[in-house]
Amino acid sequence: MTFPFFFMPYWCMPEKTPVKSLYSMGTSHHTLHGVINTHNPSYKKGPGSSMCDSTMVLQAQEDIIEMKDVFSVKLKRRRFVGQKNGGTVLGITIFKCLNKEENKLTDCTIHLNNLSEDHCHTWFKHLKEILDGFQNRPKSLKVFVNPSSHKREATHVYYEKVAPLFKLADIKTDVTVTEYEGHALSVLKECELQAFDGVVCVGGDGSVSEVAHGLLLKAQIDAGKDTDYIPTPVRAPVPLGVIPAGTTNILAHTLYGTKHAVTAALHIIMGHTQAVDVCTFSTPSKLLRFGFSAMFGFGARTLALAEKHRWMPSGQRKDFAFIKTLADLKPEECELLFRPLQFPQEDSHESDRKKKEKTRHKGSKDQWQKIQGHFLNVSIMAIPCLCSTAPRGLAPNTRLNNGSMALIVVKNTSRTEFMKHLKRYASVKNQFNFPFVETYTVQEVKVQPRLKSGLDAKENTYLNAASAEGNYPWNIDGDLMEEASEVHVRLHPQLVNLYGVNTDDLESSQATCKCI
Repeated sequence: MTFPFFFMPYWCMPEKTPVKSLYSMGTSHHTLHGVINTHNPSYKKGPGSSMCDSTMVLQAQEDIIEMKDVFSVKLKRRRFVGQKNGGTVLGITIFKCLNKEENKLTDCTIHLNNLSEDHCHTWFKHLKEILDGFQNRPKSLKVFVNPSSHKREATHVYYEKVAPLFKLADIKTDVTVTEYEGHALSVLKECELQAFDGVVCVGGDGSVSEVAHGLLLKAQIDAGKDTDYIPTPVRAPVPLGVIPAGTTNILAHTLYGTKHAVTAALHIIMGHTQAVDVCTFSTPSKLLRFGFSAMFGFGARTLALAEKHRWMPSGQRKDFAFIKTLADLKPEECELLFRPLQFPQEDSHESDRKKKEKTRHKGSKDQWQKIQGHFLNVSIMAIPCLCSTAPRGLAPNTRLNNGSMALIVVKNTSRTEFMKHLKRYASVKNQFNFPFVETYTVQEVKVQPRLKSGLDAKENTYLNAASAEGNYPWNIDGDLMEEASEVHVRLHPQLVNLYGVNTDDLESSQATCKCI
């Protein structure tokens, strides 16, 4: 439904209206609920603001404001020095979302001047009613802030950049600053989620992994599920928002196309949500984790070594762990069982394209396939996993909610060839176009490490480096887990809604990585 709002003759807009770029924003996907006709305003350069993320130049000749792009409206008042309440009403200020380059979002303020206080209050009420009609936009959020993320900047990111935006959009927040690993999980287990419209995590990939797991685990508890064995989990009751404040920020890059914290906040405010596939990681006896991606082998051992050197600065720690693990490069011997995804009947062109991929889907729907041998790395990913060092994604052939996982197997090869494979992630070339790399599109995977015997002391020490008990490390969404037994990975389509946009709607990044 469309409401034309003509602001003349009562509304007076100057020919050159100052516009302030306060934050960064993006495309709205909501149904148009209203249009304001502003009688051909002309927007020119405006002064910057101390609150600004950047100062932007906006030159436009528009005569309407689409209400789906507006996230807040306030009465504009003139107050004397020291006056906190009341004041003379001068008009209405509208806060509007705009697109910016490189997937970033920004906003501008539009001032509608009118000296009639009655008119101002009437239109203010109408505009607020329209904004309140956007049901997907949150009114109350549970927020977790990890003050230890990356360079310990999460607290600053939230209180200086994100919280002012939430306040401007009239969103109530309940904030928990986490004090130890597992704090967010323990809080979520006791949280009454029906009191909130969404949950937000401010931190790195590990923090987001913990909150996502806690949110889904709480949903199972509330549904009366056995949390040790969950073959068919229930969906999370509220969406999850991610404010990037870590090092890699894979989930944020995948959802927003950038690690820009203000962009993430504005996607949450505007209620942009995507249903996302989730995996369960379990042993034969218990559920380990809900998650979106995992690595076994090189990616996991690198994380395990980095976690042992937490005393080092973040960047140095990760570089050291990468180089050290690469220098000690050795394969894992394991057995992989997987159930291929059965594609529906499709046209010949699409069928030929999929046949060119190393995607195997023979036999019946429930038939398991097996490969075994020595593997340098095994990746299992339900989302593309975009990041600055892999702008196309660690698993570019999957999507957020296409009901499949990418199984990427890197067989044993020389260090030189393995490095060539890693470098391809940072380029536009196909990182899987190597004879030692195989990819599969799957629904379910079982990874069974094989304990080695008869090795020298040095190699046994390497194999058991992650744990004195001989557990093998797993990198699940940037969070370290250690298991000695078989790990069973199941895909559960569209199990949670995340604030963000579809990967296909993001601009392609031209970022490259020269770290290798």
